Amino acid sequence: MLGMSIETYQTGGRALPVSKVLIAEATDIEQELYLSALVDRAHKAVVFMGSAAGGVDIEQVAEDSPEKIIRVVVDNNAGLMPFQARQIGFGMDLNAKQVRQLTGIMDGLYRLFMEKDLSIVEVNPLIIDGNGDLVALDAKINGDDNALFRHPDLAEMRDESQEDPVELAASKHDLNYVTLDGNIACMVNGAGLAMATMDVIKLAGGEPANFLDVGGGTNAERVAEAFKLITSSESVKSILVNIFGGIVRCDLIAEGIIAAVKEVDLNVPVVVRLEGTNVEKGRQMLEESDFDIIPAEDLNDGARKAVEAAAA
Repeated sequence: MLGMSIETYQTGGRALPVSKVLIAEATDIEQELYLSALVDRAHKAVVFMGSAAGGVDIEQVAEDSPEKIIRVVVDNNAGLMPFQARQIGFGMDLNAKQVRQLTGIMDGLYRLFMEKDLSIVEVNPLIIDGNGDLVALDAKINGDDNALFRHPDLAEMRDESQEDPVELAASKHDLNYVTLDGNIACMVNGAGLAMATMDVIKLAGGEPANFLDVGGGTNAERVAEAFKLITSSESVKSILVNIFGGIVRCDLIAEGIIAAVKEVDLNVPVVVRLEGTNVEKGRQMLEESDFDIIPAEDLNDGARKAVEAAAA
C-alpha cells in the first residue's frame, strides 16, 4: 500500500497518497458499536452519541433509524457525569461490566476532548470482543485550528500531502478556500457574503467552483494571491468578484484585481461587483484599466453575468 494513491467516499473525490501504514493486531469482533463526542452548537456544549447499530455504516443508521442513536449533553460546568455514561451504555444494551468499561472510555475521551481543544472524537468501531470486553478499535479526531497554537504536538502531526494543494496554498496566505465542483470561481470578503454569493450563483443557474473568503481586512497583495489560486483550476470558466468595502477600501481591491489580471495573464472573464468605501474610485480604476473586466451593478446582476460568461 505504501506509495499507492487511494480514493474513497471519505477523500472528497481525490486519490490521497499512502505515506504511512498503521499495523494493528487482528481482533475477534463479536459486535460493532459507535461512540463519539462533538461540539453541539445548538446546546453550546459537548454532546456524546452512542449506538448499538453502529460500526462503519453509522451514517446510514443516522439517516434511516435516528432513534437508534442515544445522545447526552454534557454540562459545561459539571463535566461528564457517570450516570450519563450509564445512560448511553444501557441504551446500547450493554451488560454491567461493559457499562463500567464504557464509563472509563467516555471519561478518557472527555478529558482528551477538553485538554486538546478538539471538535470531534469518533470511535468507530467501538467493539465487543470475543471475551465480552469493550474495546476502542479505531478512532478519528478533529482539532480546533483556532486553538492549535496551544498544541504544538498536534500541529507537528500535520501531513500536507493529504491536503488539497490549492487549499494548502490558500492557508499559507491566510485565505479561507474550499474547492468545489462548479466552473464559476468566487472571490468574496466575508464568510457570510461568500455563502450568499454561492447561493445567488446557484439561483442564476450556475455552479460555484470554490468558496473563497479573502477576509474583511484584505489588501491588494492578498487579492492577487487569491486570483492565482482561482486560476490554477482548469475547470474555471468565469470569475465573480463580490466585495463589500467596509473595513477594506474598494480602490485597494480594484488595485489588487488589476495587478492580478496583469500578473496571472487571465484568459477567463472576470465579473466585478464592488460596494462600500471608495466604491466610485474603485469602479473608475477598473474602467480605466486596459483589461476587459465586466462591471456588475449588484450581486444578482453579477451572478447572472458570471453564469452567462461561463456558458459563452
